[in-house]
Amino acid sequence: MGIVTYLPRWVPLIFLSRRRLPEWLRQWLDFIPAAVLSALILPALATTGEPRHLTVFQPALLVSIPTLIFAWKTRSLAGTVIIGMALFWVAGRFFS
Repeated sequence: MGIVTYLPRWVPLIFLSRRRLPEWLRQWLDFIPAAVLSALILPALATTGEPRHLTVFQPALLVSIPTLIFAWKTRSLAGTVIIGMALFWVAGRFFS
């Protein structure tokens, strides 16, 4: 089981560790974490219920916009978490 788990991780590391990747590939690889994070978070923010239904006025989606702007402007992780939690609490008061 360990071979199946670690072999796909180690093979690219071993073969690519001594090579210099082209700049265009390195720039492309830089977008992968943001794309994966967006793919994980957006469905939870924009949809509700089972089966999933798209709702524009979902509190989590409305709160995420000013929180994202705050995070982008200040680059403060602690401040972003505090603002996001406070806005989510306020939105819960108005939408429930």
